[in-house]
Amino acid sequence: MTSAAFPQGRPGASAWVPEVVMTDPYNAQTASAALAEPVTPVGAFFVRDHFGVPRTEPHRWRLRLAGAVRAPFDIGYDELLAMRRRELDVVLECAGNGRGLMTPRPPGVPWGERAVGCARFAGVPFRDIATRVRIAPDTLEFVFAGADSGQAHGRRVAFERSLPLAVALHPDTLLATHMNGEPLVPEHGAPVRLVVPGRYAVADVKWLVEARAVTEPFTGVFQAEEYVYIDSRGTPDGPVTTMRVKSLITAPDPGAIVPLGTETVVRGRAWSGTGVPVRQVEVCADDSADEAWHEATLEPPAGPYAWTGWSYVWAPRRPGRHRLLARATDEHGDTQPPRAPWNAQGYGCNPVASVVVAIV
Repeated sequence: MTSAAFPQGRPGASAWVPEVVMTDPYNAQTASAALAEPVTPVGAFFVRDHFGVPRTEPHRWRLRLAGAVRAPFDIGYDELLAMRRRELDVVLECAGNGRGLMTPRPPGVPWGERAVGCARFAGVPFRDIATRVRIAPDTLEFVFAGADSGQAHGRRVAFERSLPLAVALHPDTLLATHMNGEPLVPEHGAPVRLVVPGRYAVADVKWLVEARAVTEPFTGVFQAEEYVYIDSRGTPDGPVTTMRVKSLITAPDPGAIVPLGTETVVRGRAWSGTGVPVRQVEVCADDSADEAWHEATLEPPAGPYAWTGWSYVWAPRRPGRHRLLARATDEHGDTQPPRAPWNAQGYGCNPVASVVVAIV
């Protein structure tokens, strides 16, 4: 379905093409113009890939539920489609989003600030499947495995990531089959992917083929060696989990020419992974003498896991190159810090948003 609710790009507009960050494996940032949309178009949405995109025909796909369960079983694609579905607008953000802003820059994919998007996912709550297998009472986690595999840390591994039992069985943790009203495409996890609202996207295992219950903490490569906070400044070490509160400035563009004294609408997006809404966004422009923070106007989000649009009317006072800043605060009182919190693998980067414009 292509409609005003799910824009698929603008013909001939290169700004709607994702920006390639790596070619092998393919990783690309969300197209800059698409960040202004409440729902990010599929063709403009960022792609995170570790080992290459496996391709499975839907009629051949099956999900195996096993491990510490009393009644393991498989389910096929058509069976899944026949079940009750939920639909949620969810922000997906790569845990390494913004890594390129850190000093010194940690190793890893050199993301700018656009490894993020908000899409409308539809699928079956995982718990509706899990209740069939009679989970062992001492189960701690579910380990979710994708069909993708490759070399990591000197050995061949599948992409696997675990969730605490309570998170795995939350009614909003989905076995997603659709994105923006259409079946998933291969780059975004077709036929079926996991979607875990509020968590960094490493939890949203793509090309899902297995879910197994475990009675001890999972220590796979992507749980204990990668996607973990190490040597963190101000953050306990351990696996990345909940997204941090964050904002983006979507207008004006970096380097834009802004007429002196003319009212200009500063716009952006803000989100938080705590399951609570963004309470406030503030904007500051360094063309004023006091460099004060001013409250922006918030738009109602499409749901508890969607991002919030915001705007602020600004009249530039002095010519020259000036910096616009934006910071978000959520209902828990968490606020973006002035600088990127550093850690050895470059995760959870959420400093105050910033663009430089020219006032003439």
